Amino acid sequence: MAITGGIGAGKSAALAAFGRHGAATRSSDEIVHSLLSGDPEVRDALAERFGSKVIGPGDADREAIGRIVFNDPEELEWLEALLHPKVVQQHSAWRHELAERPNPPAVSVTEVPLLYETGGDRRFDVVVVITASPEVRAARRPVMDTREQRLIPDDEKVRLADYAYVNDGTLEELDAFVAGVMSKLAA
Repeated sequence: MAITGGIGAGKSAALAAFGRHGAATRSSDEIVHSLLSGDPEVRDALAERFGSKVIGPGDADREAIGRIVFNDPEELEWLEALLHPKVVQQHSAWRHELAERPNPPAVSVTEVPLLYETGGDRRFDVVVVITASPEVRAARRPVMDTREQRLIPDDEKVRLADYAYVNDGTLEELDAFVAGVMSKLAA
């Protein structure tokens, strides 16, 4: 299963809720962070493209990279072309590893911010879209950037999704939604 939604909608909170309800969970953002810090091919490509200023001691400087790519669509496209295949590969390996366990989890959930935008929904049996009002989302993300312009609108994501939740309430309400989805998937 995949979780997707706009910036500041609460995808990470939903992922954590699925984990609390027994799902195996993985964040695409965490995979990207591990690639930026631990994949020599990625670090070399970043240094070649953007210069040594984006490579810190032992880790890529995500803030420096963000300042470059989030305001330059061509650079962002280059970075995504570098990272997305590696994210998909690591995610596939994780799902394979889960399936090989003696007692595999009944549900595995991955947070994928650009799920529909990259055609990634084809890799998942179920999609959950998390949305929130513009005011709530703005309060959750202190720094605005141009990423939102690239995203498919929430109403389109909701139309395509198997489940959708407006995450404007409490964590308890989010947990109740997740419990309902988990019970349907286990049926």
